[in-house]
Amino acid sequence: MGGGGEKMPGQYMGWWGSLGSPAQKGVTTYALSPNRLSPLAGTTNAAIFNVWRRFKNQVLFFAPPLLAGYYLMSWATERNEYLNSKHGRAEFGDEV
Repeated sequence: MGGGGEKMPGQYMGWWGSLGSPAQKGVTTYALSPNRLSPLAGTTNAAIFNVWRRFKNQVLFFAPPLLAGYYLMSWATERNEYLNSKHGRAEFGDEV
């Protein structure tokens, strides 16, 4: 019979959270006192080397498209400036 708090006919299993079963055996719990913890131990060292390792493994995936995009944008900007200049209009002014 489940939980309600009042006694019912049959076996009473207890209120919510204590269902009346025997304690579980074979479970070991370890704990460390909060004043013994060092939450930022090794973070600067780990952060520097972890960032470098991750960057090194991913640079070939993003660097070539980034360089290609930069080159394409610089070419397009120079071409646009030339076509809108006096010499560019004189050379390509009759084309639509």
